[in-house]
Amino acid sequence: MDILTELCSLPTAPFAEDQVIEYVRRFAASRPKLSMQSDDFGNLLIELPGTDAGGPRWVFTAHMDHPGFVAEKMLDPRTLRAAFRGGVRAEYFKGSAVRFFDDGREVTGVVKEIIVGKDRGYPVRALLRVSGPVGKGCAGMWDQGTLRTKRGKFYSRVCDDLAGAAAALTMIDELAKRPPRATVAVLLTRAEEEGFIGAIAASLQPELLQKNDRLIVIECSAMQSYAPQGRGAIIRIGDRTSIFNSDLSYFIAQQAAALAKKDKSFRYQRALMPGGTCEATVYDVYGFAAASICVALGNYHNMDADTKKIAPEYIDLADWQGMVKLFLRIARTGHQHEPGHKLLKARLEMRFAKWKKLL
Repeated sequence: MDILTELCSLPTAPFAEDQVIEYVRRFAASRPKLSMQSDDFGNLLIELPGTDAGGPRWVFTAHMDHPGFVAEKMLDPRTLRAAFRGGVRAEYFKGSAVRFFDDGREVTGVVKEIIVGKDRGYPVRALLRVSGPVGKGCAGMWDQGTLRTKRGKFYSRVCDDLAGAAAALTMIDELAKRPPRATVAVLLTRAEEEGFIGAIAASLQPELLQKNDRLIVIECSAMQSYAPQGRGAIIRIGDRTSIFNSDLSYFIAQQAAALAKKDKSFRYQRALMPGGTCEATVYDVYGFAAASICVALGNYHNMDADTKKIAPEYIDLADWQGMVKLFLRIARTGHQHEPGHKLLKARLEMRFAKWKKLL
């Protein structure tokens, strides 16, 4: 919980993930068994060597940004022009409160005007009435406070995807106490909310990734009626755009089922989550084996569909804790995975051997 609360308290926006990056650097530096490297684009990879490091790595990956504002220019002492990056619908903007983070200072503001982009139909720029000057490049977020926990739900101005990143860091922090056989890594990417820019960079110029990596993409995905909060972490078999690696998804489902038998408090779901597209699609396009695990997210991108106003995002804490448990299970059994659907083939062929005489 400490990592979750600390990380989700930080400001972030696409291309303005500085405070999150600094937190992750401190996290890795304070744990001697972990090594960290970055690529030319600012993506980060934390690695924990396995005790039998000859096999493929298991790479758990999340993004460090969230839809938000980036200050561009003070037009007068109380008027700020800012870019907006990420997908939030135009009707949620005017009159909504924003908080900018400028080198230890917090400056409040209210959206007065917006400019909607032509390509995706979302606002791309705003004029804000602010309480004081804001430096160029500073991140601004919807002013929803930092976080609170109520009735088993975790509310924050950002869950997507800092809660996912926090789950990955919580996992590798625990694994460092007793490393698994397979090498495990956490890849944290930039600017996902502007179209997976960090993940595309990591795929096109793979300084951090290896072609035989097993990628588990972590997300907070818009809640669906058939995959609600409170019923466990979700094995996400696909998104709005594509279906993920069948072999890895099957292995994850097998590990989830085994964990559920062993731990009666653990619950999980398996579902297509079409509320958006995630980085697993990008990695699949570029030839990596990628699956996904997520938790159901309320008020996706801070949009409360009932009130039509900006509101905190929220997740179910038990779902998040279960997701961490599943990560740990996968990391500790990952050395057993053999590509090519070996386990499923064995089951199918046993049935064939039993019944082929009747064909």
